[in-house]
Amino acid sequence: MERMTVLIGGVVQGVGYRHFTRARALELGLVGYAENLSDGRVEVVAEGSRADLEHLLHHLRQGPRGSRVNQLEVQWSEATGLRGFQIF
Repeated sequence: MERMTVLIGGVVQGVGYRHFTRARALELGLVGYAENLSDGRVEVVAEGSRADLEHLLHHLRQGPRGSRVNQLEVQWSEATGLRGFQIF
């Protein structure tokens, strides 16, 4: 299992981005969280198989209707055993 940490910039707050992310992650059986950051970005941390995480990353690049992703930074590491998928 792997962990993917993604920082997403653009029009990603106030457009349902975190709820969109949670729905896609749960469909893929991933765990983690999505959180609005004070600088206007969204941070997504997800754990699962590399293939499922890459599938989520594809969705994160698209975002929900009304969003516009201008920046996406990804870091990979070992999973730490998160549970569920939270929105902060």
